[in-house]
Amino acid sequence: MADRLDSSHGSTRALPRAADAPLRLSILGATGSIGTSTLDLVGRNPDKYEVVALTAQCNVDRLAELAITHRAKVAVVGDETHYEALKARLSGTGIRAAAGAAAIEAAAEEPADCIMAAIVGAAGLRPTFAAARQGSRVALANKECLVSAGEIFTQHVHQNGAELLPVDSEHSAAFQAIGRTPAKSIEKIILTASGGPFRTFDKERLGRVTPEEALKHPNWSMGAKVTIDSATLMNKGLELIEAFHLFPVGPHQLEAIVHPQSVVHCLVMLEDGSVMAQLSQPDMRTPIALALAWPERLATPVSRLDLITLKTLSFEAPDTDRFPALAIAIEALHRGGAAPAVLNAANEIAVTAFLEKKIGFLEIARTVAACLEKAEARGLLKGVDTLDGVLAVDEEARRMARLLLPV
Repeated sequence: MADRLDSSHGSTRALPRAADAPLRLSILGATGSIGTSTLDLVGRNPDKYEVVALTAQCNVDRLAELAITHRAKVAVVGDETHYEALKARLSGTGIRAAAGAAAIEAAAEEPADCIMAAIVGAAGLRPTFAAARQGSRVALANKECLVSAGEIFTQHVHQNGAELLPVDSEHSAAFQAIGRTPAKSIEKIILTASGGPFRTFDKERLGRVTPEEALKHPNWSMGAKVTIDSATLMNKGLELIEAFHLFPVGPHQLEAIVHPQSVVHCLVMLEDGSVMAQLSQPDMRTPIALALAWPERLATPVSRLDLITLKTLSFEAPDTDRFPALAIAIEALHRGGAAPAVLNAANEIAVTAFLEKKIGFLEIARTVAACLEKAEARGLLKGVDTLDGVLAVDEEARRMARLLLPV
């Protein structure tokens, strides 16, 4: 049986570190886009960070390479069938190998000053909840914690005295733009969307979009799931739901606009007429650096903005007729309860089906909408108050979404 990190002891809180000591960092989802960008910054600042635990689902070769390069203490692969391969790759390094879902949760509880929560999908829920139990900093790049379990997760963070910093570029921008502004002074938070690769396509052309085309984002380098969500604008809808749980605003104070240059990441409108904005190149190392170093700043190799060369910053309203996923997500936000959890689960199934060429691009949003209708008819959109309840809704929504797909 695969070795498992011992999680039977319950919560383990990281001991305070000396001011000049390296920051102890664990990365959940180390081989993905966010994880590798985080380790790029760590590699450029080896004296500032001490890597504790790295996890991945099945990419053993890359996980072992990263663990050895950054001298991690623990490396965990989620798929237990890869345990022996990981153990062999790490033999003689002194790095402990482990495997399985329980081991990933235990890795999240390894004493650390900061845990980068970058596991994509509902699989990241339990590990991120486990990370928050430390009462340390959680750098959040997992959408599902806030989309599917927003109120439960934020209460969990508060109860454990953890510090939550967003890693999404838009939420990081909002965090910076809001600063110390009192909640009563915030009129609106506006998240920007690039519009994806199909911003100018009509419906007929959208119906012929291929996964290969959809994976070519014009500005950002991201994983497949997030890239497809960006193309449908579902990503922006999910981010609005996240923003509702991160910041002191109501659903009516949240808005999304299309900004093709992806330079302005968020705008915050204030009651005195001021608009605060954060600008940077579309490179995830900027918000990651902020989450790692806050309240200080960390130097990055990101190219600097040259506004004279850029010349134009343009904005336009999103077209929810051609891109209905955004409207569906906004409706789920206003509906509340378990609607966002159902939305997220159904979207994951639909995106996977599109990538596997089982459905067309336009069928992604249609599948999600149909799943929400079925869930409402069955009374599944009522709120839940436990993580187990969220996971049960997620599982049932996935089952319903699969039944909606072509045989």
